[in-house]
Amino acid sequence: MRPTKERPRRQKRPDPVHFPKSDNTTQVQSGTVDLTSLFTFCQMDIQRSLEILHMTIYSQSISPCGKYLAAGNNYGEIAIFSLSAALSSEAKEESKKPVVSFAAHDGPVYAMVSTDRQLLSAGNGEVKAWNWGEIVKKGCKEAWSKRPPYGSSLEVPEINSLQLNLKDNSLLMAGGDCAIHMMDLESGAFTHEFQGHTDYIHCLALREQLRECLSGSEDGTVRLWDLRTGSQVQSIEVYKHEECNRPQNGKWIRCLATDSDWMVCGGGPALTLWHLRSVTPTTVFPLPQCQQQVMFYQDLVLTAAGSSHCIDVFTNFGYRAFSLLFT
Repeated sequence: MRPTKERPRRQKRPDPVHFPKSDNTTQVQSGTVDLTSLFTFCQMDIQRSLEILHMTIYSQSISPCGKYLAAGNNYGEIAIFSLSAALSSEAKEESKKPVVSFAAHDGPVYAMVSTDRQLLSAGNGEVKAWNWGEIVKKGCKEAWSKRPPYGSSLEVPEINSLQLNLKDNSLLMAGGDCAIHMMDLESGAFTHEFQGHTDYIHCLALREQLRECLSGSEDGTVRLWDLRTGSQVQSIEVYKHEECNRPQNGKWIRCLATDSDWMVCGGGPALTLWHLRSVTPTTVFPLPQCQQQVMFYQDLVLTAAGSSHCIDVFTNFGYRAFSLLFT
């Protein structure tokens, strides 16, 4: 995903904060405090505060059991939240913090998706698998890793989006090479490639009943593809609709999700709920930032993550219910 002046640049991990070292100790009421340990603790605490300040959440995925939400950020970290605890009527602030977090990629975690057994995450040119059974027990060991065929390209394109196609037991992925790649999950072989976008592809979604894939791109379009024939079915230029257009942010489409005849998408244009059959925008969500990730959950709830450490939870009518927080 190339940084442009139309949208905010991705944040790198802040430089460490340095404190003078000391071997001295000091007396307090209850005993002796090691100043070096104290300085180290303060350094780590301030460093994490700076990271949270510059954090962007790029990806989300629900666990197969529906009880957990995985979220990936620009530092290559994946955090696991308990949705059952956060949605409980007795939820406390602690319930909205991760139950476990771990370093998954050297760079940002641009995309995630879940199978019935594994969490799949994507970064710069590779997809990794993590077993959900181990994650919920706070064991985070990589199961496997795959790279799409990029030909003779000297640069390794980032993978911005992953999408499962359960009917074919395949994985769709797309990113910096402007193409959609299909991988057979059983064999690990790459079987098809869909081309048509003129710029980076940022996001994918699936309409399983119609065997269609949706893709959102830097070129400002959401395109619909027939997975049986590989042909393009439709192209929607979101930024040309007045209620969605935000010229100061550009036309790029960063996130989209579908639920039957409904689609939600955003990026440069405002995060908006669309009726696909009529190709009509119905709800514009009150978020001034450029959204990085969105998903449907339990019919009426949308979770949207933007340029912060928050994951906002909305109803389809634009009401913000609450927020989940990285710590």
